[in-house]
This record gives sequence, C-alpha cells and structure tokens, in this order.
Amino acid sequence: MLPLPFRRRPRTPGHAGMWAVLALLLSLASQSAQAIPAYARQTGSACADCHAGAYGPALTPYGMRFKLNGYTDTDGQGTKIPVAAQLTETHSNPKTGPSDTSLTEGDLYLAGRVSDNVGGYIKVEADHTGHNTYNTRLSNVDLRYVAKELKIAGKDTTIGVSVNNSPGFQDPIAALPNASFLAPGGTTATLLNPAAPNSPTNRVIGATVYALYDKVWYAEAGSYRSLAPGTQDELGYNRNGDPGKLSNTGYFRFAYMKDMRTQFFSAGVVALTTKRQLPRAATRDDIDDFGYDLTYQYLGNREHIVQASYVNIYERRDYGQPLPNPAVPGTFESDNGSARDQVTSLAYTFRQTYGLQLSRLKSTGSQSAARYPPFGNPDSTINLITVFWAPFGKDDSWITKGNLKLGATWFRVSRFNGRSSNVFGAPPGAASTDASDLNAFSLSASIAF
Repeated sequence: MLPLPFRRRPRTPGHAGMWAVLALLLSLASQSAQAIPAYARQTGSACADCHAGAYGPALTPYGMRFKLNGYTDTDGQGTKIPVAAQLTETHSNPKTGPSDTSLTEGDLYLAGRVSDNVGGYIKVEADHTGHNTYNTRLSNVDLRYVAKELKIAGKDTTIGVSVNNSPGFQDPIAALPNASFLAPGGTTATLLNPAAPNSPTNRVIGATVYALYDKVWYAEAGSYRSLAPGTQDELGYNRNGDPGKLSNTGYFRFAYMKDMRTQFFSAGVVALTTKRQLPRAATRDDIDDFGYDLTYQYLGNREHIVQASYVNIYERRDYGQPLPNPAVPGTFESDNGSARDQVTSLAYTFRQTYGLQLSRLKSTGSQSAARYPPFGNPDSTINLITVFWAPFGKDDSWITKGNLKLGATWFRVSRFNGRSSNVFGAPPGAASTDASDLNAFSLSASIAF
C-alpha cells in the first residue's frame, strides 16, 4: 500500500510531526455526517426519526430505508428546496501545544429528491486551514436511481444504482468507516479507512448496483476509478494525497438486516479489491480488503437507545516492487504485507437528546523497517469518549426541521508507531514524545438549518 515514493522519513519528536498527528485525530471527530434538515423538510419527519441521536450521525431503521430509497421519500406536500447548511465552531485543547478556537467548518448540502426515482446527497465543505483562511472542497457525493415496490418471487424488492466518491459511504447500515466516520489513524490503514495514507475517500468516482430483498437481505457490487490529479486539485484536494491509479477495482457488500421495531440487528461482509500504482508510473500493487461488521440497536420507545457496533477489516498487499531492507544491507524486504483496522463502538442516547459514545480505534500492520520508520511497526490504538446534547429535531421540540449540537470529545492515544513511549524515535538525550502526549480534548458547537 505504501510503495517507494511514499516511504516515510524517520519522524522526529519535533512539533511538526506531532501537530500533523493531532490534526488527523481531531478531524476524525469533526467530519461526522449529521442530520440534514433538507431531508426533514422533504419528508415532513423530524430529524430524530432518521437518527438515533436527533443530530446524527447514527441511522435508525427508518433512516436506513430512506437512504435505500434513494433519498426520494416525501410527504407529498409540494416541492421542497433541497438545500441545507451547517456551521461548526470548535475549541481544541491538545495535551502538548497551544489551544485554538475557530469556526472549523462550514458545509453546504444539496440533498433530496429530484423525482420519484432519483435523489441524492452532495456536500460542499469549507475547512479552516489557518488564520482566517479556508479550503473549499467537494466532500461526499451519493447520487441514486432507485426502483421501489418491486416484487421478486412474491417478496418486496428494492433495486438501485449509486454513483458515489467514497467506497462504503453509500452503505445503508452506516457501520463502515466512510459512513460512521470512526476511523483508526496512524501510519498505515486499509483502503476502506478514510484516515489511511493516500485514501481513495472523495478522490475516486464509481457506481454500484444494490438490492434489498424481502426487507432483510442486502447485496451491492460495483467499481471505482481514481480521479485525475488535476481534477482532485480543482475539487479542493492536495495532490500529495493522490490515491494513485486504480484499475480492476471491485467493491462487494452483503448483509443481513433485521428490523424488529424496538430492536435492530445486522451482520455484513465487505470486500474491496484493486491494483494500484502509486505514484501513477510505479509498478502495480495488488490490494485486497476483506471485512465483516456487526451492529445492534435497542430502540424501545426512543427514550433509551443503546447502539453497539464492531467492524474488522483486513487488507492483503502484494507489492509490485520490494524495498531494500535497511536492517540487512544487500537484501530486500518481503513483497507481501498486510494491515487491519478494527473499530468498536458503544453509544447510549437518552430521549434522543443526551448522548455518550465510547469508541476504540485500532490499526495494525505487518512489520517493515523500510515502510514504517523509525521502529518498523505501524500499530496504533486510539480511544474516543464523546458526550453531546442535541435539544431540537424531535416531534415535541421547538424546532423539528433543524438542530443544534454541543459536544465534547476526549482523544486518548495509548499506542502510536507500535509504542507507548518515545513514539517518534528521539535520540538519547533529546526530548521525546509519548503516545499520551498526543491526547487532546475538544469542545464543539454545530448548527444545522
């Protein structure tokens, strides 16, 4: 996954490397997809009907059906303008380094139905990049055509096509990293992880065909290709993050989804396979992702909601060109490698207003002195603790078609670069950085309208 030009230089314990890691960790919590008021206005439903917490991102079975139906469901009360917006103010307080308070993100959503069979989701995102400067980019895209109310062998069937730019974002269960926005961060990760180095997230375009049979069996298959570097640049993405040239790419998803009214359970498998050239003139690496996921929701009467999920994705890599082994001059490292991402999450929501979420994000990979200096070990473990308050977006609240969310998140890093101490390999006598020095705390306020 990390060929020759992406070889990482040995990191120093200086501030630059540490701030880069902190920025990555903070972004994992700030990029969560939220309830889109345009959908609430279109359907006549409150935000809490689709989301376990009234502001999102976790979907209820009702929200999953809305997504499967191509974002086209409506209350039939005339045409609604499919536009919404979100603003997020964040105070970041890292354990080591200066605190910062800024308007971190402004989002514009073009989201809703075009016709009975066509609908979509487009997010344009402006991210704070420095003093009074912002970078505008095209974020997640999911455009759909859907045929509903079909019958196959007497069973209800829905068949659709999704054109999207992030493998896994279109998934209705919203457990995969691109949909849940819970992604392990570190020096390696799987292609299905948006925090992976040179991730394909938002930098590819593809189409998948999906079907829901008998309301419980879900299947999806499709393909992707990476956008040209110039196109990525025009869409607001730095060329250094180019995922490379992808070919023979296939995406596959199969899941069992059971809505039991007061409870929901799903079990699924996912695969992504491709041949990648990074940079684009390099030899091809064969990359195959295989994963499984389990989710459970206790919804009850919506006063107490409990959600649990586990995702495990394994990536197999066959490198087109092995790297020289720095530990044994004159030899080469293995041309095979692997990576694994695991995400465990448990959330409790009271009256869809007050919430607590605990998440453990773990990334591991095969040893490689050339690819993962200074220790040859890319393993990382991050724990997130999040509490939030979302007062609106419910049928009995003052505002049902918009919302406010106040949240606090603790980032606890217990392992980075395979170590808990001196994670950047400072020489004897120099100041070192421990994994816990990467801890951070953030407060955020978001409003959607």
